[in-house]
Amino acid sequence: MNMRNIAIIAHVDHGKTTMVDGLLKQSGTFRENQQVETCVMDSNELERERGITILSKCTSVNWKGTHINIVDTPGHADFGGEVERILSMVDGVVLLVDSSEGPMPQTKFVLGKALKLGLCPIVVINKADKADARCDEVLNEVFDLFVSLDANDKQLDFPVLYASGRNGWAVNELEDEKKDLTPLFEKICEYFPAPDCQPDAPFSMLATTLEADKFIGRLLTGKVQSGTLRVNDTVKVLNGESKEIERVRISKILAYRGLSRESLEVAHAGDIIAVAGVVKGTVADTICAFDVNEAIKAQPIDPPTLAMTFSINDSPLSGREGDKVTSRMIWDRLCKEAEGNIALKISRTDTTDAFEVAGRGELQLGVLIETMRREGFELSISRPRVLMKKDENGNLLEPIEEVVVDVDEEFSGAVVEKLGQRRAEMTDMIPSQVGNKCRLIFNAPSRGLIGYHSEFLTDTRGTGVMNRIFKCYEPFKGEISSRRTGVLISSETGDAVAYSLWKLQDRGPMFIDSGVPVYTGMIIGEHTKPNDLEVNPCKSKQLTNIRAAGKDEAIDLIPPRKMSLEQGLSYIQDDELLEVTPKSLRLRKRILDPIARRRAKPEIM
Repeated sequence: MNMRNIAIIAHVDHGKTTMVDGLLKQSGTFRENQQVETCVMDSNELERERGITILSKCTSVNWKGTHINIVDTPGHADFGGEVERILSMVDGVVLLVDSSEGPMPQTKFVLGKALKLGLCPIVVINKADKADARCDEVLNEVFDLFVSLDANDKQLDFPVLYASGRNGWAVNELEDEKKDLTPLFEKICEYFPAPDCQPDAPFSMLATTLEADKFIGRLLTGKVQSGTLRVNDTVKVLNGESKEIERVRISKILAYRGLSRESLEVAHAGDIIAVAGVVKGTVADTICAFDVNEAIKAQPIDPPTLAMTFSINDSPLSGREGDKVTSRMIWDRLCKEAEGNIALKISRTDTTDAFEVAGRGELQLGVLIETMRREGFELSISRPRVLMKKDENGNLLEPIEEVVVDVDEEFSGAVVEKLGQRRAEMTDMIPSQVGNKCRLIFNAPSRGLIGYHSEFLTDTRGTGVMNRIFKCYEPFKGEISSRRTGVLISSETGDAVAYSLWKLQDRGPMFIDSGVPVYTGMIIGEHTKPNDLEVNPCKSKQLTNIRAAGKDEAIDLIPPRKMSLEQGLSYIQDDELLEVTPKSLRLRKRILDPIARRRAKPEIM
């Protein structure tokens, strides 16, 4: 079979999934009258809600006799583990770059990984029909990026196309007729090599992704490196050290044909397939014939930089909304997640009802928490904390991120000031050619960025765009001031009363409505002063049998400040927790009893 295996890589929102939509439509994968959703590859419920790709997904198209397997990869750095694994399956990458934004932090990350593997990219300047497109400048920036990432001469001689994924056209030169994506199809078939594999050698395949199918069971996906595999063949599984884990019979072979997976009787070297029947084998293990004794080398995954503690929900409202509340259920679910997502690391803590989960960033861990709450779990989550490490001399090192901010010039001063307070160092300031905008580039400690995004949106009136990516470990930058205000803590258990909340509004903004169940130790609002304050939100107005001389005061409640999951995680302090249930998000103190909390305060702080 004439075959190509490619991945589409880019920074978030540069048009990867939309481009795949165009390739699928123009290759004849869909009938002419077939109704197809946009971003059809973003099939996960959370992906559609957030408008981002979270999981890598495979599809395939046939173009004039060439079978092209295409992998759509995430654009967020938090899901970089997905990108790193996928690149080992493909023989070429299509790098998409926005025609006005140019190369961004994640462009640098994914391109660096691809170049290290020796892959030669095709560069597509996407969204070339935008009003603020600057194709020539962006092409120069892309070339400079290749040079800075130590690309070899062959990689530097990359072909360039200009395209609009949304409008379904690609051209070799901007002056060419903008008709369809034929130039991109032709360039993929002409420039990328056929899969580098050994059809006559014994069967071997490196597992790169794992998923569970409720009908078939565990499915391991990877590229067949050598030989052929038939249904009912017995194979063995080797771990990274070439030790045999198990021997299994392959019960099903699935291959990607368009958007669906079809059952195959036999799979050949070079194809990307999913196999069922493996019980213990997981991501980065080698599935092979008995003759093979050496495991296929897997790509190393960058270590996690952020950790949170997941514990049972021990609040008085526990178990009202979710049905999965025990520590054993939470541990089993986390183990299942870590098996398929190798960028996550989970470990037990000193107590039996709390577990540490480490990952790439707030977004990755936030997606895991949101997924679990939709499955019926109730959790208590701690404030995120960065993972430090020490050098050979015992000096403390912390993760540093490269932060790229695109902002209107009038707000740049506020951004520079706030990031400066968080120990960030500005490395570059680039005025934009279009409009009154500028690009600011910082190196900032990861711990200083926790909770900054919502503040950033406020400071820039919602117009700023911030992108960040892990850069390196550097010596500890010193203390960073945290939240400057205290919180309002409920001193009673019951339902919040409108009259009481109305009286408390002068103390600070509320987080809850009237009628909402509260309990002792729950955070119901923000105090305008630095100290925490215990208040009673359940107190109702005292009624008497004496008619008031004047008219009763009208209760006018200011709408409460509702926090999203990510905002709640970034808001809480070390002595606080975020209570997550299928229907509610509540902020609370770690120790609910006020007397015990006062006694323990020196230890917590």
